[in-house]
Amino acid sequence: MVRGLNRVMVIGHVGRAPEMRYMPSGRAVTAFSVGTTRSGKDVEGGEHQETEWFNVVAWGELAERCKGELQEDDQVYVEGQLQTRSWKTDRGDPRFRTELLAKDMLLLNRSPEADTVIAEAANE
Repeated sequence: MVRGLNRVMVIGHVGRAPEMRYMPSGRAVTAFSVGTTRSGKDVEGGEHQETEWFNVVAWGELAERCKGELQEDDQVYVEGQLQTRSWKTDRGDPRFRTELLAKDMLLLNRSPEADTVIAEAANE
């Protein structure tokens, strides 16, 4: 039997603050985005940067950690697997969304701007 592999490792910056909610079962789920930027030369030889955005979903204890520890602009390592969800709109149109289903997360560093916001909030 041939086995497959679906493993993704991303290091990037949190693009939007994590949003957590609870399922009817009581299990936590948190969603946020992570952007990775790559640099290169365009066809005319000029510098070019491009950002790839990943929609990240974490469940359970990891969801609670992500909500509690991450803020917009934090640099983060996320490891997991890709999954694609599909659904139909109210009009019956098919929709698809590919997400990184997180299995592990590590906060690498926090931007100086985020530290300033945290310090100001603590002093209020």
